[in-house]
Amino acid sequence: MNARHDTQRAPLIGRAAFARMAMAGTDLTPLGQELLRRAAATPEDANTLMDLSSLLLLNGNRSLSLQMQKQALDMEQIYRLPLRDEPVLRVLALMAPGDMMANTPIDFLLENSDVELSLLFIGGDFPVPTQLPEHDLLFVAVGESEANLPLLHQLQDSLRNWPRPVLNSPELIACLARDAVHARLHDAPGIALPRTLRTDRDTLERLATGALAPTAILGDDFPLIVRPVDSHAGIGLERLESPAAVAAYLAGASAHEFFISRFVDYRSGDGLFRKYRIALIGGKPYLAHLAISEHWMIHYLNAGMADSADKRAEEAYAMQRFELDFARRHRQALDAVYQRMGLDYLGIDCAETRDGELLIFEADTSMVIHDMDPADLYPYKQPQMRKVFAAFRELLLATARPHR
Repeated sequence: MNARHDTQRAPLIGRAAFARMAMAGTDLTPLGQELLRRAAATPEDANTLMDLSSLLLLNGNRSLSLQMQKQALDMEQIYRLPLRDEPVLRVLALMAPGDMMANTPIDFLLENSDVELSLLFIGGDFPVPTQLPEHDLLFVAVGESEANLPLLHQLQDSLRNWPRPVLNSPELIACLARDAVHARLHDAPGIALPRTLRTDRDTLERLATGALAPTAILGDDFPLIVRPVDSHAGIGLERLESPAAVAAYLAGASAHEFFISRFVDYRSGDGLFRKYRIALIGGKPYLAHLAISEHWMIHYLNAGMADSADKRAEEAYAMQRFELDFARRHRQALDAVYQRMGLDYLGIDCAETRDGELLIFEADTSMVIHDMDPADLYPYKQPQMRKVFAAFRELLLATARPHR
């Protein structure tokens, strides 16, 4: 690694800043052209290449984005986000090469804060360098995935005697695969989590022909939920009602490993589905968003929240009353998630069943939690997200404080 001091590079813009501009509707073409000119003029500027990688990813060009990222990492593995004032804390985040889902988006949580954040990319062709930035705290931002498992296992030994406090132990992050989360949480009080099984294409083909019944492997019949291993954001996720539906799904799927589970109809009495994204910070829950949709597969961007004042009013009320309502109703379940998963910072996508249990879809450290929705349309969002960011900052400070 040919390390260069930050003063020899253009300041890093960073993924959070690009995402904020994109969500505000800013035309990023002029900025992209400027970055291309800068890359041509100073090809040794790793910050520029990393910013180009972020911009390409936002534009949907994942393959070229990862190529550009590797070029940047071949020159420099450490990236520092801009900071306006003297830092109250210096955090070093361990990152894996990859797209947005490869790591905890810690830069979104610390955007414009007084915490100095250095991102160190390691794994594969990129070993831990001998010289590291001065830091008060180490945060393991490497997310759970098939690609990252070797790195997480390697970090278990590497971090055992780290001279600074460490948040989010890698051995616990490695337990966030969907079947592993089920194994840890399925019998916790107040939690509904249908059995989740990792299976292969051959098994699904047997389900498609009727040679194998769902009850034989899941203990439940159709409908089933299926998704490829390592898929997120609903990519490849479908509800299958019959063997013929399994066959049709496989005809359009290229993956060889899948997760399957029983479908739970979690719609409320009014016929709408509600999905909550919760940040567990030091064990305390914070509501990051509530998405309300007519469809069972909910993502905030496709739930029609921007088009419905009623939905936004309900989300605002849920945020205002979260500690007194949702968090209180599910206190036992949320405490069980924290105790059993053991992570200092964790995101949960969940819902409420008709029986009043906490239905958990996913527990992960790589969920994007942000305050970038338009303030004129969502005036209640930024005050709520300031609570989330302040809680995360306090977690960092409280962890580092006894060792400073």
